Amino acid sequence: MRFGFFFWPYSPEYTTQMARLGDEYGFDMVGIADTPGNAMDPWVAMTLAIAATTRVRLATCVTNLVTRHPSITASAAASADLASGGRTILGIGAGHSGVANIGGVPAGPEALRDGITFLRALLSGKPATWRGVGAHLPWVRKRVPVYAAASGPVALRAAGAVADGAFVNYGLGRDHVIHARTLIEAGAKEAGRPASDVDVWSIACLDVSEQRGAALEKLGNILGFVAAYILGPDPKGRGVPPELVAGVKELRRTYTTRQREMDPTLVTRLGLFDYLRARLAIAGTPEDCIGQARAAAAAGATQLMFTVSLAADPVRTVELFGREVLPALTR
Repeated sequence: MRFGFFFWPYSPEYTTQMARLGDEYGFDMVGIADTPGNAMDPWVAMTLAIAATTRVRLATCVTNLVTRHPSITASAAASADLASGGRTILGIGAGHSGVANIGGVPAGPEALRDGITFLRALLSGKPATWRGVGAHLPWVRKRVPVYAAASGPVALRAAGAVADGAFVNYGLGRDHVIHARTLIEAGAKEAGRPASDVDVWSIACLDVSEQRGAALEKLGNILGFVAAYILGPDPKGRGVPPELVAGVKELRRTYTTRQREMDPTLVTRLGLFDYLRARLAIAGTPEDCIGQARAAAAAGATQLMFTVSLAADPVRTVELFGREVLPALTR
């Protein structure tokens, strides 16, 4: 298995520390989230992460097509790749907190597909056109991979058709993994390319502590944040059991993308905590996490990208996973 994590870059010191931990503990990828109103600008944070690391791949996980013109995003990604010595990945999505927190509207899945096609061309050093306007980055030295964040069926097909990789946020169970991969494979087939061209990473919430209760205490924040976005638009269609559909719809209606307004007890009050934890998270003691990660691998999730953004103690979570869990899973 391969492992990475992404986080909200709260401060320069925190960003540098988290990136360095990923580099030193042997993670394969470290990601920076784009969430205005909650954390620093992702490209400033990427620059700090580049300076703090020498080995690990660095990704925006993820930015969007709405809050910045994609030509500007492409230029930033190519610049970061030059500075990092070729370690940069551009993760792009329709937009969640990064769009909601400024009152914007997420890009639709077709716009995401078109945007990824445009970005891949620009980041290969080729001329490209976005909504009738041409752009070119002739100074690009090495192609920068573009990964799609995908959970819905149209976005998963788009990832299969046009992206270099996919950050799949759908679930860790066998049915969830098969569902997502089937759609990615269908998109690749429609585009006339092998599905193996798409580097698939399964997103999971992560919280690790020596005490199980401490790891679960605030897990409801990230479970609510993720579930409302990926399951809320169509709970039944996205595999939510019938008895929980009403709760997921209520979660979608009442959750917030702003950290200081989050309520970690919301998913418990709605009767969703156990289901969402099993589907979307790896959490508990290091021993718990070893078992859960192995179960995810058995279900077909061979690459895990963890969000530690809202963990009770993100630094401690990465340290414990890197020191006690990662060696057990990779040796």
